Amino acid sequence: MRSAPARPTRVQLLAAAGRTVPDLVAPGLRVLFCGINPGLYSGATGHHFARPGNRFWPALYRAGFSDRLLPAWEEHRLLERGYGITNLVARATATADTLTREELMAGRGRLERRARSSGAAWVAVLGVGAYRTAFGRPRAAVGRQAESLAGAGLWILPNPSGLNAHYQLPDLVREFAALHAAVHAGLAASHPPGRPRPAAVRVQSNR
Repeated sequence: MRSAPARPTRVQLLAAAGRTVPDLVAPGLRVLFCGINPGLYSGATGHHFARPGNRFWPALYRAGFSDRLLPAWEEHRLLERGYGITNLVARATATADTLTREELMAGRGRLERRARSSGAAWVAVLGVGAYRTAFGRPRAAVGRQAESLAGAGLWILPNPSGLNAHYQLPDLVREFAALHAAVHAGLAASHPPGRPRPAAVRVQSNR
């Protein structure tokens, strides 16, 4: 088990603006989780959803995606269960509000490439507002989407940031659990049970 990294100082957090966090990807993913972009805490530590108070890891555990509550620095354990993490936009910012529409729209292409190269069965975007902008779907709602992406089923999950007051942890767990049920029922849009998934190659992150 890896030891916890040192908590970044305020100076280190400010210096993390613009940094990137390597994608957590491997061939044949069940689900590729896609955040909006790294926060400064993630940029400083190099781990996804790393800021204390972010509900991603508790929601993941309580919904059944992991067998224990993983700390962000043990994110590599997700690959053992077929789950990966990427972001629509690579650069770290204090808040996602500072991202431009153009960056989010370009993020769709980036996400599509990651989904294709990993052979993901599902892509789950964590943030309905970011999804609406990136995909040009102003009325999209949380849950399964009618469209697919690079052969993967698309799902919107709420943003797990502690700043998202519209969803408390039980609400997040409910939405994560709905995706978990779909994944384990074999409901992926283009990979029904018994149909072989396309081969994928490991992608080296360029971030």
